[in-house]
Amino acid sequence: MGVEMHQGVAFLGVGGNDVRVFGLAPVERARRIAAKAKLAPVDRVPAEGPVIVADLAFAWDPAWLAYLRDHRDLAVTWRGRPALVHCADAAQAQAVIAAIETGAPLPPGLAIQDAELDASLYNATLRKRENAYLLPLTREAAPVIEKASYDASYKGVTDILTLYLWRGAAFHLTRWAAAIRMTPNMVTTIGVALCVWAFFLFWQGHFAAGLLVGLIFMVLDTVDGKLARCTGTSSEWGNILDHGVDLVHPPFWYWAWGVGCAVPAWGLGFAPHEFWTIMVVLVAGYAVQRAIEGAFIAGFGIHIHVWERIDSRFRMITARRNPNYILMVLSLLLSRPDWGLVWIAWWTGLSCLFHLVRLGQAYVARAQGREVVSWLV
Repeated sequence: MGVEMHQGVAFLGVGGNDVRVFGLAPVERARRIAAKAKLAPVDRVPAEGPVIVADLAFAWDPAWLAYLRDHRDLAVTWRGRPALVHCADAAQAQAVIAAIETGAPLPPGLAIQDAELDASLYNATLRKRENAYLLPLTREAAPVIEKASYDASYKGVTDILTLYLWRGAAFHLTRWAAAIRMTPNMVTTIGVALCVWAFFLFWQGHFAAGLLVGLIFMVLDTVDGKLARCTGTSSEWGNILDHGVDLVHPPFWYWAWGVGCAVPAWGLGFAPHEFWTIMVVLVAGYAVQRAIEGAFIAGFGIHIHVWERIDSRFRMITARRNPNYILMVLSLLLSRPDWGLVWIAWWTGLSCLFHLVRLGQAYVARAQGREVVSWLV
C-alpha cells in the first residue's frame, strides 16, 4: 500500500440509496464531505488519474476520505464488501464498480483494510485518535449514524464544558437545525447576537441573565461547527466569523463584568488601578496564551494541547472562556462577582506560566534529540 499526494484525486459515489442523514440525500452528503476532504467529486469515472470509489450503501466518517486520499491502492471493506476504494486509474475503478454492483471479487493489487477490525485513525484537525465509523446506511441505522457522525465531529481535546456539559443538548440542536435546513452561518449569526447581548447584560450588572444568554451562545458555538462538519456546509466566511468572534469577545465580557460590579445594585466596584491591572493581566495573558499556541505550532507542527497527555488534560481547564465561565458562575453563587474577575486574572496568569514552561520543555526535548510528536498519533 503506497502513500501519495491527494492533488487531483477524484471522488465517485456509486449505487442508489434514499436514506437521509441530517436531512441530506446520500449522494449529496457524500459529495460535500468529499469536497471538504479536498477531493474532486465527479459523475463518472475520469479518463485518467486516481479516483476514490464509494458505495453509497454505506455511511462513513469523513476521516476515512482524508485517510484514503493519501493511500493509493487501498480498499476499505465492511464484512468483505468494498465500501471505499482508492483506485489508481480508470480500469481499476471500473473493476471496483463491478465488484460493488455484482459482488464480484475486487481486482488484484489492492490492499484490504477491514473497517470493523481496524478503524483507528488520527484526526489532526480535531486533535484526536478515533475509531472512525463505517456502517451500512439503512433507515434503521440512520439515527445511530447521525449520532456517530456527531460524535466524530467533536474535538477530542477541548474544554470540560464542551466535552461533558452540553454535548447531548448540542446533538439534538444539531439534528433539529439540519432538519429545518438551517446553515451553520445562520446558527453563528444567532450566536453572535447572543454574545453581544450577554456583553450588555454584564455591563449593566445583570449577571444571572448574562450568564444564561452566554450559556446559550456557547452551546450554539458548538452547534454551528458540528452542523458544518455533519452536513459538509462550512464556508470560508462562516469560519472567519465563528473563529473571529471566539477570539475577540472574551476580554470584552470580562471588561463588562468588571464594570457591572460597580452598579448600585452590587456596589462592588474596583478602584481604578485595581480594575485596569486586572484587565491588563486578562488581555495580556489571553494574548500570550494564544501566542504560545501559535509558536508551538510553528516550531513543532502540532498543537501544544496534544503534545503529551498532561497537555490534553490541562486543555480541559486552561484559562479560556468556557472554564472561566465556571469561575464567573461560582462567584455569582457567592454573591461576589468581583471575586470572579480576580479569580480569572489569577488563573490566566497561572495558565500562561504552565504553557510557557511546556513550550520551553518542548525545545529542550528537541535539543536532546527527542522527537516532539502528539501522544495521540
